[in-house]
Amino acid sequence: MLGVAVGTTGDARPPAPAEAAVASTPTGATPGRTFADWKTACLRLPSNRALRGNPVPAALLPLPRFEELDELLTAFFAECRTGSLGQTNLWQGETPTGRGFFNTDTAYFLAPDAPKSALVESFLTGARSSRTAPPIRFQPFALRLQVPEDSEVFVHADLHGDIRSLLADLTWLNDQGYLCGFMVAKPGFHMVFFGDYTDRGSFGIEVLYTLLRLKLANPDRVFLARGNHEEVSLAARYGFLSEGRLKYGPAFNVTRVMRAYDFLPVVIYLGKGGDYIQCNHGGMEPGYDPRRLLDSPGPAGFQFLGTLNQRQFLSTHPGWFAPSDAAARQQYNRAALDFRPDDPINPVTLGFMWNDFTLVSEEPGFAVDPGRAFVYGQHATQYLLEQTRTASNVVQAVFRGHQQSQVTNPMMRRLLASRGVFRHWQAGDSMAKFGAGIHELEGFLEHEGTRAIPAGSVWTFNISPDSAYGEANGFTYDAFGILKTSGKFPDWRLRVINVEVAP
Repeated sequence: MLGVAVGTTGDARPPAPAEAAVASTPTGATPGRTFADWKTACLRLPSNRALRGNPVPAALLPLPRFEELDELLTAFFAECRTGSLGQTNLWQGETPTGRGFFNTDTAYFLAPDAPKSALVESFLTGARSSRTAPPIRFQPFALRLQVPEDSEVFVHADLHGDIRSLLADLTWLNDQGYLCGFMVAKPGFHMVFFGDYTDRGSFGIEVLYTLLRLKLANPDRVFLARGNHEEVSLAARYGFLSEGRLKYGPAFNVTRVMRAYDFLPVVIYLGKGGDYIQCNHGGMEPGYDPRRLLDSPGPAGFQFLGTLNQRQFLSTHPGWFAPSDAAARQQYNRAALDFRPDDPINPVTLGFMWNDFTLVSEEPGFAVDPGRAFVYGQHATQYLLEQTRTASNVVQAVFRGHQQSQVTNPMMRRLLASRGVFRHWQAGDSMAKFGAGIHELEGFLEHEGTRAIPAGSVWTFNISPDSAYGEANGFTYDAFGILKTSGKFPDWRLRVINVEVAP
């Protein structure tokens, strides 16, 4: 039995290949839009739970015109070209080019022969006819980020169009002195988001505006990872493209938003000294070897993923799966490929954006969740983390989101028992307790405010509460972490914060 509750997480991979498609100066760009003004405008909006998918009244829109978001996108593209992302000396191997990676006049998903659904095609028809350059290729990349001693790092998972929770979190950070408006105010403070910013909620535009304001005000302190919903075919199926059209009609420029996603790393290796935490939306991607990137000098570095050698990794690491896990080895050998991704879901899904983890240590080392992605168990995951070790660097743990469900399944019960941040494979957990209720799970799962981070651990963060997930599972608080990196890695601590959000 798989601990991922197959078929209940809600993020089905689009059918492939027929329906697969892809996917500084902000304050001056929006005069008068202080954080207080923006918060006041957004709090006039009804909640997602109250709307229940109905259109937002036009008179209440905090951004009456798409042009206000478009100005931020222009500033974001400029920051990407001129900031650290555009410094070729920070890249390992292949470097980005102005005619390719940084060319925002076109996109890989605009190619006439790119597989896509009729719904995606209807959104892209006008964009394709107006492009001025041939489509570029899909180039996902990794970011290595070193933070100073005694840094604090805000970490947050899926938002899914929940502007109320995002603003509640930012208000808490302002009240605690971490932020002053949109600006980072505390030395050594950084922010990392794990993706899935839109879809499933009615305020994806407002969430993106807020995140871009944060990023542009603090380009070297705020980092946005790319989730599986930062992709055009999922945006078409799960609501964001419809949201943009309903709010702005033909003025909504879908390609500008989708193109911005290409400048978000699919994985962030967050480190201090030689210790790193892998921060991403989904799970493991054994086809990518981060060791050259981890060993690169300086506070930041980048690397294109390039070809993902999944099958080759198994052949060169025969000890990856335990001898007792022969079935997992056989299943992986059938499912894995050596490939260069054409987009986030072709020819198979990109693991950093899509993959999951088992919940208890007795589950298999590998399984396939049909129609979704791959699921990795404890031994297989910890083996992969150990393979990142070099003479001076190692990835110690994983922080991520993605695996939440609208059904109160074993994962959601563990997330709620853990106050929104669940560590997989805890010693007190087992298959005998797999279906336990929240109250019983609270008796042996970690739920303290401050927690140690064991080497080889994986942590899943919950989705924001103003959502169908929050309503179905009965929670009204948002959960995020403040990671403290003082001392050696055994001294690092994760502080779990719960902020109540009115439904």
